[in-house]
Amino acid sequence: MQFGIFSVSDISKNPVTGYTPSEAERIDASVQIAKRADEVGLDVFAIGEHHNPPFFSSSPTTLLANIAAQTEQIVLSTAITLITTNDPVKIAEDYAMLQHLAKGRMDLMLGRGNTVPVYPWFGQDIHKGLELALENYNLLHRLWREDVVDWEGSFRTALQGFTSVPRPLDDVPPFVWHGAIRTPEIAEQAAYYGNGYFANNILAPNFHFRPLVELYRRRYEHYGHGTADQAIVGLGGQTFIAKNSQDAVRRFRPYFEGSPLYGTSYRLEDFMHGTPLSVGSPQEVIEKTLTFQAGFGDYQRQLWVVDHAGLPLEEALEQVELLGTEVVPVLRKEMESRRAPGVPDAPTHATRVREKYGDAEPRQPRPNPNRGDNVTGTSPYQDTDPSIVADLPLVG
Repeated sequence: MQFGIFSVSDISKNPVTGYTPSEAERIDASVQIAKRADEVGLDVFAIGEHHNPPFFSSSPTTLLANIAAQTEQIVLSTAITLITTNDPVKIAEDYAMLQHLAKGRMDLMLGRGNTVPVYPWFGQDIHKGLELALENYNLLHRLWREDVVDWEGSFRTALQGFTSVPRPLDDVPPFVWHGAIRTPEIAEQAAYYGNGYFANNILAPNFHFRPLVELYRRRYEHYGHGTADQAIVGLGGQTFIAKNSQDAVRRFRPYFEGSPLYGTSYRLEDFMHGTPLSVGSPQEVIEKTLTFQAGFGDYQRQLWVVDHAGLPLEEALEQVELLGTEVVPVLRKEMESRRAPGVPDAPTHATRVREKYGDAEPRQPRPNPNRGDNVTGTSPYQDTDPSIVADLPLVG
């Protein structure tokens, strides 16, 4: 079982002080939060992808590569990578590069996002969002598993004899989670490929996403990847922790009520009771999280948001500390004791390498002596007019 935190990368005014941090401050804060999560033994840090204010995370791979260089153990992920408006070829390249730089300590979550204008900004039609998600992942899946790809689809130019570089580390692609909160077809897609399914378990009534999780489990078994109980499920959540529940509610209330997302529509107590938001003492957060296991079945990854709604960095760091020292150690023991036999842990690069190679050495693509393609051995100019190649400048 993996436990960690994720950020939507919002830049929000602190409703207590009235101060709004700069982009530079929030970017630096996210790095500090990830480093603290690594130090206290959390398993995962994930960052979203947005291309509009009031968010800062337009380039998750750049941020995560920086964090990878400053951490030791934590798995770095996304929440979400936009499979609809990013070119799958560029996703294949960028995340394979991140996989190398992080020495395998990464995976990614794919989704359609929730910002309508992002589609025309990147030349796509929102009415084709589902088709884009399905087709683009089909190509991404192949790019990471086939050295040479011939491909033709509806939303980008065809590929002929294309090799995505760098190849995945150890020739083992990054593990993929598919994130969705309303679309059965995405649950079906995750099940078909044997990938993970992530339900962002916030902003909705308790167990609202159980039907989608159950659909994914059934179809995972249908496609022969294992039993329904062995399907790879992740859940999102939100939390604010203090030593006792009264202090937690008192300290979190101004941020909740000052948030345009929450405070204008909900009472804090009602939201705490009716949704997965966990505000309280460590024991109360533990108890509420255990209800997720009871309601959704055994699952592999639990992530919480701790840096939203204008919370200052020092508050977010305290939340990470309390999760790592007082909440997660208890949850590890409790959830493991309740887990049914045969339910797997979340896949990691190390476990997937062992699954593919056993005790053998992993494949390591490297340049060929003929200075041609570094995987297939063919010349990059084999289909080029010889007169064009002759006119290319010599460098070095």
